[in-house]
Amino acid sequence: MMKLRSVHILVLLTLTLSACAPQVTEIPVVPDAPTETPTPLPLPTPAPRSLTVCLGDEPTTLYPYGTLNSAARSVLSAVYDGPMDVVGYEYEAVILEKIPNLEDGDAQVNPLTVRAGDQVVDSDGAVVTLDTGVRVRPSGCRSDDCAILYDGSSEIRMDQMVVTFVMLDGLTWSDGETVTAADSVYSFNLASSDDTPVGKFLPDRTETYEAADDVTVQWWGLPGFIDPDYYTNFWMPLPQHKWSQFSPSELLQVDVSTRAPLGWGAYILESWRPGENIHLIKNLNYFRADSGLPKFDELTFVFMPDANAAMTAFVDGACDVLDPSINLDGQVALLRQMQTDGQAQLITVQTDTMEWLAFSILHASYDNGYNSTGLNPDRPDLFGDVRTRKAIAYCLDRRKVVDTVLFGLTRVPDSYLSPAHPLHNGNLQTYEYNPASGREILQQVGWVDHDNDPSTPRRSLGVTRVPNGTPLILDYYTTSATQRRQVVEIFTQSLAECGIGLNPLYYTASDLYAQGPSGPLFGRRFDLAQYAIGVNSLEPQCGWFTTLQIPNESNNWVGANISGFSDPDFDDACESAAQVLPNEPGYTSHQRAQEFFAFDLPAIPLYMRLKVAAARNDFCGFKLDPSSTYALADIESFDYGPGCK
Repeated sequence: MMKLRSVHILVLLTLTLSACAPQVTEIPVVPDAPTETPTPLPLPTPAPRSLTVCLGDEPTTLYPYGTLNSAARSVLSAVYDGPMDVVGYEYEAVILEKIPNLEDGDAQVNPLTVRAGDQVVDSDGAVVTLDTGVRVRPSGCRSDDCAILYDGSSEIRMDQMVVTFVMLDGLTWSDGETVTAADSVYSFNLASSDDTPVGKFLPDRTETYEAADDVTVQWWGLPGFIDPDYYTNFWMPLPQHKWSQFSPSELLQVDVSTRAPLGWGAYILESWRPGENIHLIKNLNYFRADSGLPKFDELTFVFMPDANAAMTAFVDGACDVLDPSINLDGQVALLRQMQTDGQAQLITVQTDTMEWLAFSILHASYDNGYNSTGLNPDRPDLFGDVRTRKAIAYCLDRRKVVDTVLFGLTRVPDSYLSPAHPLHNGNLQTYEYNPASGREILQQVGWVDHDNDPSTPRRSLGVTRVPNGTPLILDYYTTSATQRRQVVEIFTQSLAECGIGLNPLYYTASDLYAQGPSGPLFGRRFDLAQYAIGVNSLEPQCGWFTTLQIPNESNNWVGANISGFSDPDFDDACESAAQVLPNEPGYTSHQRAQEFFAFDLPAIPLYMRLKVAAARNDFCGFKLDPSSTYALADIESFDYGPGCK
């Protein structure tokens, strides 16, 4: 985080005596008479410094375990600080002494004896009760090659992870009460409750989470759970002394948690005017106050859902900062010009949220076996041949999308990892726009230009599991957002160069992402589908494309692999990578998984989503990080004016 020294201006009052002052008669002092001490002139009181941040939405809630929108996360950055920040794909301790790691011994993998009836994590990563026939990995085993079937009676040794977190000493809530390790345990218990709407993956794989003393928390995973993200398994403290009287379900509704949460961060929430603004004041108990933080006495978040109105307020000086929750995509050109003219700062970053184009490789109609004949034939197998998928990749002008729709401020990815990620494989097969190559591959597969007219869709002739004469016209499912409509327009033109027709189908977000089997994405009933996916983790998400992640009836249509892609080599590489901890031998399995992905192309990564913000021209301390979901994580360091020299 950027630390700026505070600037103190001393006003010196100088009294000047004239050298030519007239003579006066000396008046003797009467003995024992009281003398008057001159009253000093008061120093002027500095006016309170204020910061105004304009948000694109009103926060849905400020309860950290509620359903938070982007605006809520920005406000919470002022109320809390950390407990960890993500900077450049690395975690930095904020209210912890350090980030635990295996090398220092505050994270360990220890063998543990387990018996029938114990709760463990099996070789597929599921939480199970150890019983006859359960497949587990004994201590030291990190792959399916050494997994065993439990015999139902023996004692066996399995690996258990233990991580120790030490909080800063002297940390206090804004009301002056001490923040303790017990507050973190209280937070874990809230997160574990069925009434709290947060993911239960980690709580379910936690054997014990307890306070060792006032500042030390220890996490024990279930035997068999090897977590590459182990150093993040610390639950942010929540104020047990204020909230314990409420149940987990009540905390989702009561004002003390949803509208005025107690924090340890730079600011204290003073008022919330619905539909208008949230006003905060400086936290005098902030643990970094001795460093002159925060820079402002008052902070106001103004709700401005209309981007044009927000820009007008920004130009008029009513907003010091435009938060990324405002949809500024259509304002980039104006903000660029303002930056050139020295009137503003345009702040952008490509995020790890990626826009994808999925192929329906395993259409839901194939689940009971492929049927190409009869009264209700299944959809033709358009994408079973990997060559067709590669041809389409060559025919998509993704570079034009990035350069025009996204102003050249992001880039075309080649993997499910951002090119900026430290585990990105820089030697992958890529598919730059090349319609000539695309046409050649389609011809080889059997998609022929039957009428010698490149502008009309090709037709099938000998394509495996596709009836002859089928036109290459693909249904393209996505939302009706302006940006996606612009993308579809570009792709319609570039695919036409290869003889591929598009039939765009626009849905509301709720309908597109509806649960299967009725929802088109998770019900796997589409040809092509453009969607976005991201995750709040730095671990590579190869699991998005594994066989286990195919949504179907057996898993209640829950899974990220909407393409239906299934390849044992990719599954093995991904699973091996997930079982190896950072800095251990074999962590390079992530490189191998990306190679399989780029070769088999179950989906096409289109572009990295762009995050856009703006600030007044004399602003400092504000930058966006591609790996962080909290745009205002450094809000305590924000400043403008003379302090930014």
